[in-house]
Amino acid sequence: SHYTLPSGFVAACGCTPSSTDYPTPPFVRNMAFGSSTAYGPSCGRCFNLTLLNPLIATPPFIPPVVKHIVVKVTDLCPLSQTGWCNATAAKPNSAGAYLNFDLAYPSQAIPNNFFPSDEALYGYTDFGVWNVTYGSVSCLSNWEGSDNAAALGSVKTLGTSACCPSDPTPGNVTNICPSFSDQNGIP
Repeated sequence: SHYTLPSGFVAACGCTPSSTDYPTPPFVRNMAFGSSTAYGPSCGRCFNLTLLNPLIATPPFIPPVVKHIVVKVTDLCPLSQTGWCNATAAKPNSAGAYLNFDLAYPSQAIPNNFFPSDEALYGYTDFGVWNVTYGSVSCLSNWEGSDNAAALGSVKTLGTSACCPSDPTPGNVTNICPSFSDQNGIP
């Protein structure tokens, strides 16, 4: 899915404002994010997303070209009882998935033609919600913003209320964010 994110926005991870100038999925579901509020272990991680097909399209739509993009996590998915952000470890979201990447789009970082469609057949140019495959990748060698030092790291003035490593490595506790919720006894 996707939503509008203002350029220069500082979200839950406290990533630098310049990070929004590059592909970001600010929202991933809270269980994957690792915190119900503020930063968590997913902050700063990069994922290679490949579009498969839209979740809702009748007849089914298969894109003529496979598209993928590397995105950096900068925010969490807001808690909800229904919708894309309500998955738990025991129950999927309303689409049957346990994980949701909510891309900041439209965005100068994602081309306008990234999400394909057939407007003549479906009556609109944007399906909104897509099935994707994803894999964790290194930010420094894959994310478009990695060459811009201003797009990496946390907002310094936020101090300990921000955590957005430049290139976190899953499983390496020395360069990933702790869970703000766990640290502060927040469910």
